[in-house]
Amino acid sequence: MANFVTVEQLAKENDLMIYSGAKYLKERKITTSDISRPGLELSGYFDYYPQERIQLLGMTEISYAHKMPAEERKKVMERLCGPETPCFLISRYLSVPEEMEEAARKYNIPILRSKLPTTRLSAKLTDFLEACLAERKSLHGVLVDIYGLGVLITGESGVGKSETALDLIKRGHRLIADDRVEVYQKDEQTIVGSAPQILSHLLEIRGVGIIDIMNLFGAGAVRQSAGIDVIVHLENWSKDKQFDRLGSGEEYVQIFDVNLPKITIPVKVGRNMAIIIEAAAMNYRAKTMGYDATQAFERNLNQLIQENSANN
Repeated sequence: MANFVTVEQLAKENDLMIYSGAKYLKERKITTSDISRPGLELSGYFDYYPQERIQLLGMTEISYAHKMPAEERKKVMERLCGPETPCFLISRYLSVPEEMEEAARKYNIPILRSKLPTTRLSAKLTDFLEACLAERKSLHGVLVDIYGLGVLITGESGVGKSETALDLIKRGHRLIADDRVEVYQKDEQTIVGSAPQILSHLLEIRGVGIIDIMNLFGAGAVRQSAGIDVIVHLENWSKDKQFDRLGSGEEYVQIFDVNLPKITIPVKVGRNMAIIIEAAAMNYRAKTMGYDATQAFERNLNQLIQENSANN
């Protein structure tokens, strides 16, 4: 889990203009994804001032500040400069009040600007900070994008996960991560996975070694990250184990607070795992769109039984 994001990272990753305080960008740290719009504070109410948040000022705040008496504006701007305040951020490239600039310089707080409207800017930065500050886990598996679905392939070492992923890539699908998948919870329903930086775009094939998927197959064969929609677990076939033949048994795996559907597929010589996983992904998508082939089969079977009973 990342404990903080520097203001330098925030500015670089979100195309923010550095208005002042460039030399303090690395030392100023952001520890929360919450963003403050200091409207009440401009009126003098500081009882619950969240000084540890980015202080975002839009058209409303800047317009109000410019109408304040200069002496009062100076006092308020100084009070906005808390010891934990990471930065001030001005939307729409609005003009920065002179008193804010002076106070920020005095307390070593950077001022950033953006061309974006305030609401869009706030949403963009919140998403960025939540992703950076979220708790992370590292899972063993291969994450691929199949027809826009994030499919996490799991299984014991040597079962053929990476080889199957390579076959899927050759069929036009995209690699996100091989061997280690870093995951975090984006919201109540979404788990996002990506590759550790050192393994980005790389795939390990036993007997061949490490191959660079982007170099061999092009930029269209890889993705940086994706939401995980379904887990496909590969398991060596055994005559002593019963596998689900109709797809009526539903399994789930909990990652953080999200339950992800799990499909277990037996691995056996002669089975084309890439085509099977591709079909499993398409079948899962059909289910999410309201069509369940298993239910259709059961309806047809019940109808046949009723017809036979009636004839007898």
